[in-house]
Amino acid sequence: MNYLSVENLTYHWGDIRLFNDISFGINEGQKVALVARNGTGKTTLLKILRGEMEADKGRIVFNDKIRVGMLEQNPYFEGNKTIIEQVIGIENEISNTIKEYEKAVANGDSDIMGELIERMDALNAWDYEQRIRQILGQLKISDFERQINTLSGGQQKRVALAALLISEPDFIILDEPTNHLDLEIIDWLEEYLTKSRMTLLMVTHDRYFLDRVCNHIFELDNQQIFQYEGNYSYFLEKRQQRLETSDAEADKARNLLRKEHDWMIRQPQARGSKAQYRIDAYYELKQKAEKRREERQLELQFTHSRLGNKVVDAYNISKSFDGIHNIVNDFSYKFAKGEKVGIVGNNGSGKTTLLNMLTGSLSPDKGHIETGDTVVTGYYRQEGIVVDEEKTVLEVITDIAENVSISASGKSMTAPQFLRYFLFPNEMHHVRVNKLSGGEKKRLYLLTVLVRNPNFLILDEPTNDLDILTLNVLEEYLIGFGGTIIIVSHDRFFVDKIVDHIFVRNGSGNIQDFPGNYSEWIAYSKLPENKPASSDKKSNPKESARPARQHERKMSYKEHKELESINAEMPEVEKRKKEIEGKLSSGEISNPDEIRQLSEEYQIVSERLDELEMRWLELSEI
Repeated sequence: MNYLSVENLTYHWGDIRLFNDISFGINEGQKVALVARNGTGKTTLLKILRGEMEADKGRIVFNDKIRVGMLEQNPYFEGNKTIIEQVIGIENEISNTIKEYEKAVANGDSDIMGELIERMDALNAWDYEQRIRQILGQLKISDFERQINTLSGGQQKRVALAALLISEPDFIILDEPTNHLDLEIIDWLEEYLTKSRMTLLMVTHDRYFLDRVCNHIFELDNQQIFQYEGNYSYFLEKRQQRLETSDAEADKARNLLRKEHDWMIRQPQARGSKAQYRIDAYYELKQKAEKRREERQLELQFTHSRLGNKVVDAYNISKSFDGIHNIVNDFSYKFAKGEKVGIVGNNGSGKTTLLNMLTGSLSPDKGHIETGDTVVTGYYRQEGIVVDEEKTVLEVITDIAENVSISASGKSMTAPQFLRYFLFPNEMHHVRVNKLSGGEKKRLYLLTVLVRNPNFLILDEPTNDLDILTLNVLEEYLIGFGGTIIIVSHDRFFVDKIVDHIFVRNGSGNIQDFPGNYSEWIAYSKLPENKPASSDKKSNPKESARPARQHERKMSYKEHKELESINAEMPEVEKRKKEIEGKLSSGEISNPDEIRQLSEEYQIVSERLDELEMRWLELSEI
C-alpha cells in the first residue's frame, strides 16, 4: 500500500534551487532515511511534507486511510501543562476516542458507549495511560508532574518522542530523532523502531542508527532524489558507483564538447547558416559536461600550533552543585600530546562540567589544573555558534583572521579561499548567518574553532546537525590531527572511529578510564563478570577516579577477547607440537626433506607456544 506520493516537487530559496521536479513514493513497511549535505534542502523538504511550507510546484499526497505522526528537530510546546497532561492531552485518535467515551459515560448515553467500546477495543485504548508511563520511563522521564516549560530542549525532545510513539501512527516522519538522547535510550529506540510495523521517513546523522533501522536510503543531491534499496552500508557502495558513472559520462561529454566547440567558433559570422538543431545540441552537451561533480573533499590538513610535552594536568579535582550533587569526584589525569579521548555518559552526568573545568571557564571546588605554556585551546561548545546573526558568513571569519595559516612553511589562505575550501561557495559569503540552515551554522562554527590553529581541541557534541558527508571528512581530519583531542558525543560511530580510549561517567562523580572505544565499552560492560564493578567503584571513589595507567586496572574488553582467543589457540598449538615430537622420535621417517620440514615446523610451533604462554601470563596478572 502506498503511504506517500510526491510528484514533481520544486522549491527555490532565493536564487538557489534546492530541488527540482523530484518524485518519489513511500510504501507500507519501508523505513527510509533521507541523506543530503547541509543546506541542500533536507529540512525544507520535511517542512513541506509537514505542511509548514509550500513548494513552488508539485503534488504531495498522503494516504487518507493512515495516521501520520511527525517529530520536529526542536519541538515546541505551548502553555504550562505538566508532562503527563501534555502527553495524554495531545490530539490523536486514541486520546479523542477516550474523551468521547468519558463524555458518553458522564451523559449515560449507552448507545454511543457501545460504539465507543468497540473503537476502544480496536485501538487498544484501555491501558493507554499505563502505556504512556511505560514509554516515558523508557525515555528516562520520571517526574510526570513537572511542567513542560521548565524542561531543557533535550528533555522536551524526549517528551515529544514519547507522545509520538504512544499515539502509534502508521507513518512517522522523524527529524534527527537521536539528538540529545543517551546511548541506552538510542539502543531502546533502535530496537523499538526495528520491531515496529510503522513506516518511517527520517533524517539522522547517526550512522549506526541509520544502518540498523532503515532499509531504504533517499539521497537528495544536485537537486534530484536518488533511491537505494538497502541500509547505509549498501548506500555507500552504490553511491560511489553512481558518482563514478556520472563522472565518466561527464568526461565523455567534455571530450565531445571540444570538437563541437571548434565547430561553433568557426566562421562566427556565418552562425545563422548553421543547423539550429546542432547549436541546441551543443548547449545541451555543454550543460552535461559541466555536471562533473566538484565534490571536493574537505581535506583538512591545517597545521596546529606547536605543542610541548605538557598539555593539561588535573590534580584531584572535584566539583559539586549545592554542596550535595557530586559532578566530578577526586579526578586526576595528565593529558598527553597526540592523545584522543572520548567522554561518554548519560545526560546530566557532568561531561560538559568537566570540559569547562579543563578549559578554565569553571573552577573546581577542590584540586587544581595546570595547563602547558604552549597549549592553544579550540573549544567547540554544543550550544553552537555565538555571533551576531546579522553578520555575513565572510564577516564571521574575517573577524577572527583575514588570512589562515595552512602549513608550517607559512603558506596561507585568504578568508574567502578558506570558506570556498569548506564548501561555502562565493554566493554564500555575503549571506547573513540567520539565513543559514542549522547544519551550515554548525559547519561555520567549526571553522571559527579550526581557523585559530588549536593544538588542544575540545569538541562537545560536534556531530549534531552536521550531515553525514561532512562528518566523514571531519573524522578524517581528527584522525590525522597531531594535537590532543577530547570528544563528548553520543554518536557511537564517530567516537569509535576517533578515540584511543574513553572516560566513562556514571553520574556519581566517578570517572572510569576504559582503554577502548565506545562499542567495546558497551560490550565489555555487558559481560557478566563486570556487572558488579560499578558498586565496587562507588565504595572507593578515590581509587576509581585515578587514571588506569596509574594503578592496577581491570582487563579491557580487547584484552578479554584476546585471552579468550589464546585459551582457544593454545591447546591446538600444544597438540601439534606433541604430534611433531612423536613423528620425529618414532624413527619411522627416513626422508631427509620431510625430517627437515618437520624440524622447521617444530621450531615455529614451539616459538608460537612460548609467545602464547607468555601473553597468557601477562593477561592473567591484570
